Amino acid sequence: MSPIFVPLRKVRSIFDWLTPLDGCPRCGYAYEREQGYFLLAVWGLNYGPIAGAGVLVGLWIQYRFHPGIWSEWWLLLAPMPLASFLFARHAKALFLAMDHYFDPHLKPKPAQVDEHPLDEDGHEHPFPP
Repeated sequence: MSPIFVPLRKVRSIFDWLTPLDGCPRCGYAYEREQGYFLLAVWGLNYGPIAGAGVLVGLWIQYRFHPGIWSEWWLLLAPMPLASFLFARHAKALFLAMDHYFDPHLKPKPAQVDEHPLDEDGHEHPFPP
């Protein structure tokens, strides 16, 4: 299995944490095909679930404990950016897996040339016309 991101022990910056490698070292599959390729991953698979979970937990705290309107939001607003930052790599990897499953972008196989093509009657002709 080939890595998608810089290994954790080699991460030196936020850029290393958030940016995938150029491609697979084994097959050459490009991880980021174009500018903005991971935009859906960032919004749909990272921000959406983190924000949705935050809202659901906030509503549950409000329903269960009946605190003041802003007290539970401060408890949620602090960990949500951290959770989003930690989940960013997973969201991009999940998006890459889904995209590869639905649209694999495989290299076409070279066409095989028949040495002796058949004519309409099914007879071989050793010399092409």
